[in-house]
Amino acid sequence: MAGSERGPVLRVLRGIAYAALPAELVVFVLLLGGVRIPGAVLAGAELVMVALLAAEGVVWLRLRRRGLSRREALAELVPERVLRLVGHELRLMTSLGRWAARRPHGTAGAEGVFPHARDQAALMYGFAFVCLVETAGMSWLLAGWPVVHAVVLVLDVYTVLFALGLHAASVTRPHVLAGGRLRVRQAAHVDVPVPLDRIAAVRRENRFTHEKRDGELNLAVGSQTSVTLELDRPVDVVGLLGSVRPVTTVRLHADDPGALYAAVRDAVTRARTAPSPGRDPLPRA
Repeated sequence: MAGSERGPVLRVLRGIAYAALPAELVVFVLLLGGVRIPGAVLAGAELVMVALLAAEGVVWLRLRRRGLSRREALAELVPERVLRLVGHELRLMTSLGRWAARRPHGTAGAEGVFPHARDQAALMYGFAFVCLVETAGMSWLLAGWPVVHAVVLVLDVYTVLFALGLHAASVTRPHVLAGGRLRVRQAAHVDVPVPLDRIAAVRRENRFTHEKRDGELNLAVGSQTSVTLELDRPVDVVGLLGSVRPVTTVRLHADDPGALYAAVRDAVTRARTAPSPGRDPLPRA
């Protein structure tokens, strides 16, 4: 970790960034809306941004020389929650490209791949269509206010991309069985590897209501889950903003829940019996 002597420097840099980045965004929106801004103001804003980036670059290099990895050095400069939110948005946008290219994520060498996005497709397409109609309507209504029109248009277009990105992430990030673990995922914000030797029981269980409880992870698709995993030891689930909670019950869904259930059951049975033949195999549901 970084030494305490550079704490004030990092605090100053973060304070400048918190003030400068929103100001830069305001300037960008005004320019997009056709507002004329004095050249001195533009030059000053750009000078501040260049100086900020240069200072952060110097600090980043110093952190690297002190032995921090690239991610650790970046985490010293940027709050973890900001990094996680930006990373989530980048994964959504990347998923759009993977979806178009039909290149799923993390499936190389897998023993089993289980898509789970089919039952939410109609809902997500409908939501994206509603956003698209709203974008067209707001563009017509705000045609006489260029600045407001530009801001709302950017937000509306991003909302459409966000909705499609959520679905694309679900399509390109299926559940994956490989390497002695079941990797359960949901869109771009949940990715939990569950070791097979921690699964005490697997059941086919259709549920359409899910209460939020400690120790449970419900990955509903279209408000339903179809397979339940009971664990004899907890696994850690990392939230979108970095919070960690242990879970011992995982409920998930797949387009073919029977195939997922059978594959996990057989894989768990093999994992249990291979090192210790005297143990009873996993009971069938």
